[in-house]
Amino acid sequence: MEPDLLWDEVRELFDPELGHLPDVYVSSTTSEDWQRVVDLVRTSGMSYQCREDGRSVDLPAHVGAILDRQDATMELWVWPAPEVLAIFRFSSVDEIDFDVDLRELQGQDRLDVLCGFLRAIGREVGKPVLVVAEGSRYPLVGYDPVADTVSRAAQAW
Repeated sequence: MEPDLLWDEVRELFDPELGHLPDVYVSSTTSEDWQRVVDLVRTSGMSYQCREDGRSVDLPAHVGAILDRQDATMELWVWPAPEVLAIFRFSSVDEIDFDVDLRELQGQDRLDVLCGFLRAIGREVGKPVLVVAEGSRYPLVGYDPVADTVSRAAQAW
């Protein structure tokens, strides 16, 4: 299978000197979308850990219990690959958001992990998944559910 993005064509977007924790988000979500993503994590074989105030806790079966609290102190740490971490924060029902660390996403293999993760989430909720520059809403890359691919934001949106 051919990669969605080629490292040599997007390397500058993943330069850790530009800010190393880009935000990833899915807009216009519901608690059902959140539940689909959490169920995907649970059933995919990815390692994960639910954390509250820095300590490990059991991930509730129903995400609504967390979202009703709108509790930014509750986090879901997900490893789509052993050395690639995504940290989800349950701060809003309306938006699924998480961070990834650019320092962990260097090279084609790691880029492929990110693209596969974005695609899995996007397919699960049927919505675009955007990676934006740290602290902004400027999209760098994203998953387009219509094209079913991850591309540079300028090409897809």
